[in-house]
Amino acid sequence: MSVTSPFRRTTSLGRTRRWALAALAAFTLVTAPAAAAAPAASDAGLLATAHKSPFSCGKTFYANNWSGGHNPNGSIDWQSYAGDAINGETVRATAAGTATFDDEGSTSYGKWVQIVHGDGTRTRYAHLATMVRNPGQTMSVSQGTVIGTVGSTGGSEAPHLHYEQRNSSGVVDTTPTVEGVTVSVGQKKAVTSTSACGGATNPYTPTEVCGSGFSVIDQAALGTVGRTYLLYNSGTGANCVATLKSTNLGTPSAVSAFLEPEGSSRTTDSGSYSYYAGPVKRSAPGTCVKWGGSVGSTSYTSPFEHCD
Repeated sequence: MSVTSPFRRTTSLGRTRRWALAALAAFTLVTAPAAAAAPAASDAGLLATAHKSPFSCGKTFYANNWSGGHNPNGSIDWQSYAGDAINGETVRATAAGTATFDDEGSTSYGKWVQIVHGDGTRTRYAHLATMVRNPGQTMSVSQGTVIGTVGSTGGSEAPHLHYEQRNSSGVVDTTPTVEGVTVSVGQKKAVTSTSACGGATNPYTPTEVCGSGFSVIDQAALGTVGRTYLLYNSGTGANCVATLKSTNLGTPSAVSAFLEPEGSSRTTDSGSYSYYAGPVKRSAPGTCVKWGGSVGSTSYTSPFEHCD
Protein backbone atom coordinates (compact mmCIF):
# COMPACT_ATOMS: atom_id res chain seq x y z
CA MET A 1 0.00 0.00 0.00
CA SER A 2 1.36 3.41 -0.92
CA VAL A 3 0.03 6.83 0.03
CA THR A 4 0.26 10.39 -1.20
CA SER A 5 0.91 13.37 1.01
CA PRO A 6 -1.65 16.20 1.44
CA PHE A 7 1.09 18.27 3.08
CA ARG A 8 2.22 20.35 0.09
CA ARG A 9 3.20 23.99 -0.51
CA THR A 10 4.36 24.93 -4.02
CA THR A 11 5.54 28.17 -5.58
CA SER A 12 4.40 29.52 -8.93
CA LEU A 13 7.54 27.93 -10.38
CA GLY A 14 6.31 24.53 -9.27
CA ARG A 15 9.06 24.18 -6.67
CA THR A 16 8.08 23.31 -3.12
CA ARG A 17 9.64 25.78 -0.72
CA ARG A 18 10.77 25.17 2.79
CA TRP A 19 8.74 26.53 5.64
CA ALA A 20 9.51 26.48 9.33
CA LEU A 21 7.52 25.49 12.35
CA ALA A 22 8.58 27.08 15.63
CA ALA A 23 7.97 25.18 18.85
CA LEU A 24 8.36 26.14 22.48
CA ALA A 25 8.92 23.49 25.15
CA ALA A 26 7.59 24.07 28.64
CA PHE A 27 9.60 22.47 31.38
CA THR A 28 8.40 21.59 34.85
CA LEU A 29 11.24 20.98 37.27
CA VAL A 30 10.67 18.31 39.87
CA THR A 31 13.09 17.87 42.74
CA ALA A 32 14.15 14.26 43.32
CA PRO A 33 15.09 13.40 46.90
CA ALA A 34 17.69 10.66 47.25
CA ALA A 35 15.61 8.55 49.63
CA ALA A 36 12.08 8.72 50.96
CA ALA A 37 11.11 8.31 54.59
CA ALA A 38 8.04 6.45 55.81
CA PRO A 39 4.96 8.72 55.77
CA ALA A 40 3.37 10.29 58.81
CA ALA A 41 -0.08 8.80 59.30
CA SER A 42 -1.66 12.24 59.69
CA ASP A 43 -0.40 13.38 56.27
CA ALA A 44 -0.95 10.28 54.13
CA GLY A 45 -4.26 11.15 52.51
CA LEU A 46 -5.85 9.47 49.49
CA LEU A 47 -4.93 10.27 45.91
CA ALA A 48 -7.72 11.89 43.94
CA THR A 49 -6.35 10.77 40.56
CA ALA A 50 -7.61 7.44 39.16
CA HIS A 51 -4.69 5.23 38.11
CA LYS A 52 -4.46 2.41 35.60
CA SER A 53 -1.79 -0.28 35.60
CA PRO A 54 1.69 0.84 34.41
CA PHE A 55 1.69 -1.95 31.80
CA SER A 56 0.19 -2.59 28.38
CA CYS A 57 -3.42 -3.63 27.81
CA GLY A 58 -4.23 -7.14 29.02
CA LYS A 59 -0.96 -7.68 30.89
CA THR A 60 -1.27 -9.20 34.38
CA PHE A 61 1.43 -8.81 37.02
CA TYR A 62 1.63 -9.08 40.81
CA ALA A 63 1.41 -5.85 42.80
CA ASN A 64 3.35 -6.60 45.98
CA ASN A 65 3.03 -4.10 48.85
CA TRP A 66 5.63 -5.60 51.17
CA SER A 67 5.06 -5.72 54.91
CA GLY A 68 8.16 -4.37 56.64
CA GLY A 69 11.59 -3.61 55.21
CA HIS A 70 10.37 -1.85 52.08
CA ASN A 71 11.53 1.73 51.60
CA PRO A 72 9.38 3.73 51.42
CA ASN A 73 6.65 1.86 53.25
CA GLY A 74 3.56 1.52 51.07
CA SER A 75 5.33 1.39 47.72
CA ILE A 76 4.58 -1.46 45.31
CA ASP A 77 6.95 -3.87 43.64
CA TRP A 78 5.42 -5.10 40.38
CA GLN A 79 6.60 -8.66 39.80
CA SER A 80 6.25 -11.52 37.31
CA TYR A 81 2.93 -13.37 37.28
CA ALA A 82 2.41 -16.97 36.13
CA GLY A 83 4.45 -17.48 32.97
CA ASP A 84 4.76 -13.79 32.09
CA ALA A 85 8.18 -12.47 33.14
CA ILE A 86 8.21 -8.76 33.89
CA ASN A 87 11.79 -8.00 32.79
CA GLY A 88 11.81 -5.76 29.71
CA GLU A 89 8.08 -4.98 29.87
CA THR A 90 6.92 -1.61 28.55
CA VAL A 91 6.17 0.85 31.39
CA ARG A 92 3.35 3.38 30.94
CA ALA A 93 2.13 6.41 32.86
CA THR A 94 -0.68 5.36 35.22
CA ALA A 95 -2.27 8.82 34.87
CA ALA A 96 -1.70 12.02 32.88
CA GLY A 97 0.77 14.69 34.02
CA THR A 98 4.30 16.01 33.58
CA ALA A 99 7.06 13.41 33.70
CA THR A 100 10.63 14.12 34.81
CA PHE A 101 13.41 11.63 34.05
CA ASP A 102 16.38 10.90 36.34
CA ASP A 103 19.24 8.44 36.71
CA GLU A 104 20.97 7.69 40.02
CA GLY A 105 23.33 5.16 38.48
CA SER A 106 23.98 2.03 40.51
CA THR A 107 22.31 3.33 43.67
CA SER A 108 18.78 3.90 44.98
CA TYR A 109 16.13 4.17 42.23
CA GLY A 110 18.62 3.80 39.36
CA LYS A 111 16.84 5.00 36.22
CA TRP A 112 13.51 6.42 37.32
CA VAL A 113 10.62 8.70 36.38
CA GLN A 114 8.39 10.93 38.48
CA ILE A 115 5.05 12.14 37.12
CA VAL A 116 3.27 15.10 38.72
CA HIS A 117 -0.47 14.87 38.03
CA GLY A 118 -3.01 17.62 37.60
CA ASP A 119 -4.14 17.55 41.25
CA GLY A 120 -0.57 17.83 42.52
CA THR A 121 -0.26 14.15 43.40
CA ARG A 122 2.63 12.20 41.92
CA THR A 123 3.77 8.72 40.97
CA ARG A 124 7.25 7.21 40.73
CA TYR A 125 8.57 4.40 38.53
CA ALA A 126 12.02 3.07 39.47
CA HIS A 127 14.76 0.56 38.48
CA LEU A 128 13.98 1.06 34.78
CA ALA A 129 16.17 -0.53 32.13
CA THR A 130 15.46 2.24 29.61
CA MET A 131 13.67 5.60 29.54
CA VAL A 132 12.16 7.48 26.60
CA ARG A 133 13.93 10.70 27.61
CA ASN A 134 17.40 11.54 28.88
CA PRO A 135 17.98 12.33 32.58
CA GLY A 136 16.93 15.89 33.41
CA GLN A 137 14.38 16.10 30.59
CA THR A 138 10.62 16.47 31.04
CA MET A 139 7.64 15.36 28.96
CA SER A 140 3.89 15.88 29.06
CA VAL A 141 2.22 12.45 29.24
CA SER A 142 -1.27 11.05 28.93
CA GLN A 143 -2.55 8.02 30.78
CA GLY A 144 -0.90 5.10 29.02
CA THR A 145 2.02 7.01 27.47
CA VAL A 146 5.18 4.88 27.29
CA ILE A 147 7.92 6.14 29.62
CA GLY A 148 10.40 3.26 29.70
CA THR A 149 10.95 -0.46 30.24
CA VAL A 150 11.28 -2.67 33.33
CA GLY A 151 14.80 -3.47 34.50
CA SER A 152 16.96 -3.81 37.59
CA THR A 153 19.02 -0.61 37.76
CA GLY A 154 20.05 1.15 40.97
CA GLY A 155 19.75 -0.77 44.24
CA SER A 156 17.57 -3.50 42.77
CA GLU A 157 18.35 -7.18 43.35
CA ALA A 158 16.13 -8.57 40.55
CA PRO A 159 14.06 -7.16 37.66
CA HIS A 160 10.86 -5.51 38.83
CA LEU A 161 9.09 -2.14 38.72
CA HIS A 162 9.17 -0.12 41.94
CA TYR A 163 6.04 2.05 41.98
CA GLU A 164 4.83 4.75 44.37
CA GLN A 165 1.74 6.93 44.69
CA ARG A 166 2.31 10.13 46.68
CA ASN A 167 0.03 12.95 47.74
CA SER A 168 0.66 16.61 46.86
CA SER A 169 2.98 16.96 49.89
CA GLY A 170 5.12 14.08 48.65
CA VAL A 171 3.96 11.59 51.29
CA VAL A 172 3.54 7.98 50.15
CA ASP A 173 0.02 6.55 50.12
CA THR A 174 0.30 3.20 51.95
CA THR A 175 -2.95 1.92 50.36
CA PRO A 176 -2.39 2.66 46.65
CA THR A 177 -5.19 1.86 44.21
CA VAL A 178 -4.58 0.77 40.59
CA GLU A 179 -7.29 -0.38 38.16
CA GLY A 180 -9.74 0.02 41.07
CA VAL A 181 -7.78 -2.55 43.11
CA THR A 182 -6.45 -1.31 46.46
CA VAL A 183 -3.22 -2.98 47.59
CA SER A 184 -2.58 -2.31 51.29
CA VAL A 185 0.64 -2.99 53.17
CA GLY A 186 1.20 -6.74 53.46
CA GLN A 187 -0.94 -7.56 50.41
CA LYS A 188 0.07 -9.09 47.07
CA LYS A 189 -2.54 -9.01 44.31
CA ALA A 190 -2.61 -9.91 40.61
CA VAL A 191 -3.75 -6.86 38.61
CA THR A 192 -4.70 -6.90 34.93
CA SER A 193 -4.05 -3.76 32.90
CA THR A 194 -6.64 -1.86 30.89
CA SER A 195 -4.11 0.84 29.98
CA ALA A 196 -3.75 1.87 26.33
CA CYS A 197 -6.37 -0.63 25.19
CA GLY A 198 -7.63 2.01 22.82
CA GLY A 199 -4.17 2.89 21.49
CA ALA A 200 -1.28 5.04 22.69
CA THR A 201 0.77 8.00 21.49
CA ASN A 202 4.33 7.71 20.22
CA PRO A 203 6.49 9.30 22.94
CA TYR A 204 8.91 10.71 20.35
CA THR A 205 8.62 13.67 17.97
CA PRO A 206 10.43 14.12 14.64
CA THR A 207 12.40 17.09 15.98
CA GLU A 208 13.63 15.01 18.92
CA VAL A 209 14.72 12.25 16.56
CA CYS A 210 16.61 14.60 14.21
CA GLY A 211 18.01 16.87 16.91
CA SER A 212 18.51 20.54 17.71
CA GLY A 213 18.19 23.03 14.86
CA PHE A 214 15.89 20.90 12.67
CA SER A 215 12.32 21.94 11.82
CA VAL A 216 9.59 19.96 10.03
CA ILE A 217 9.08 21.21 6.46
CA ASP A 218 6.99 18.35 5.06
CA GLN A 219 5.27 15.16 6.15
CA ALA A 220 3.21 12.28 4.79
CA ALA A 221 0.74 10.01 6.58
CA LEU A 222 1.32 6.26 6.22
CA GLY A 223 -2.33 5.33 6.42
CA THR A 224 -3.13 4.82 10.11
CA VAL A 225 0.12 3.08 11.03
CA GLY A 226 2.57 5.99 11.09
CA ARG A 227 3.90 9.15 9.50
CA THR A 228 7.15 10.08 7.78
CA TYR A 229 8.71 13.55 8.14
CA LEU A 230 11.19 15.72 6.26
CA LEU A 231 13.09 18.25 8.37
CA TYR A 232 15.61 20.95 7.50
CA ASN A 233 18.33 22.76 9.44
CA SER A 234 18.66 26.25 7.95
CA GLY A 235 21.91 26.82 9.82
CA THR A 236 23.74 23.86 8.31
CA GLY A 237 21.81 23.17 5.10
CA ALA A 238 21.16 19.59 6.22
CA ASN A 239 17.97 17.60 5.64
CA CYS A 240 16.71 14.86 7.94
CA VAL A 241 14.04 12.18 7.56
CA ALA A 242 12.33 10.30 10.42
CA THR A 243 9.44 7.84 10.29
CA LEU A 244 7.36 7.47 13.45
CA LYS A 245 5.00 4.56 14.20
CA SER A 246 1.41 4.99 15.39
CA THR A 247 0.71 1.33 16.11
CA ASN A 248 2.56 -1.53 17.85
CA LEU A 249 4.34 1.08 19.98
CA GLY A 250 7.04 -0.43 22.14
CA THR A 251 7.06 -3.61 20.04
CA PRO A 252 9.73 -4.03 17.34
CA SER A 253 8.28 -4.06 13.81
CA ALA A 254 9.36 -3.08 10.30
CA VAL A 255 10.03 0.67 9.87
CA SER A 256 12.15 2.61 7.38
CA ALA A 257 13.21 6.14 6.45
CA PHE A 258 15.24 7.32 3.44
CA LEU A 259 16.70 10.49 1.92
CA GLU A 260 18.12 10.97 -1.58
CA PRO A 261 19.62 14.27 -2.79
CA GLU A 262 19.20 14.62 -6.56
CA GLY A 263 22.27 13.31 -8.34
CA SER A 264 23.45 11.35 -5.28
CA SER A 265 22.88 7.91 -3.80
CA ARG A 266 20.05 7.15 -1.41
CA THR A 267 20.64 6.72 2.33
CA THR A 268 18.18 4.42 4.13
CA ASP A 269 17.61 3.35 7.71
CA SER A 270 15.40 0.28 7.97
CA GLY A 271 14.89 -2.40 10.57
CA SER A 272 12.66 -3.77 13.28
CA TYR A 273 12.14 -0.78 15.59
CA SER A 274 9.89 -0.07 18.56
CA TYR A 275 9.07 3.59 17.85
CA TYR A 276 10.79 5.11 14.80
CA ALA A 277 13.30 4.81 11.95
CA GLY A 278 16.00 7.44 11.40
CA PRO A 279 17.37 9.96 11.71
CA VAL A 280 18.64 9.91 8.10
CA LYS A 281 20.64 13.10 7.54
CA ARG A 282 22.20 14.48 4.33
CA SER A 283 23.63 17.89 3.49
CA ALA A 284 21.81 19.19 0.41
CA PRO A 285 21.71 23.02 0.30
CA GLY A 286 20.11 24.24 -2.93
CA THR A 287 19.50 20.64 -4.07
CA CYS A 288 16.23 18.82 -4.71
CA VAL A 289 15.63 15.80 -2.46
CA LYS A 290 13.52 12.66 -2.65
CA TRP A 291 12.44 11.34 0.74
CA GLY A 292 10.01 8.97 2.42
CA GLY A 293 9.63 5.89 4.54
CA SER A 294 7.44 2.98 5.52
CA VAL A 295 5.75 1.24 8.43
CA GLY A 296 5.02 -2.38 7.65
CA SER A 297 3.70 -2.61 4.08
CA THR A 298 2.55 1.02 3.92
CA SER A 299 5.07 3.36 2.29
CA TYR A 300 5.52 6.84 0.87
CA THR A 301 8.03 8.13 -1.70
CA SER A 302 8.13 11.80 -2.66
CA PRO A 303 9.17 13.26 -6.01
CA PHE A 304 12.36 15.32 -6.13
CA GLU A 305 11.34 18.55 -4.39
CA HIS A 306 12.30 21.21 -1.83
CA CYS A 307 14.96 22.39 -4.25
CA ASP A 308 15.75 25.88 -2.97
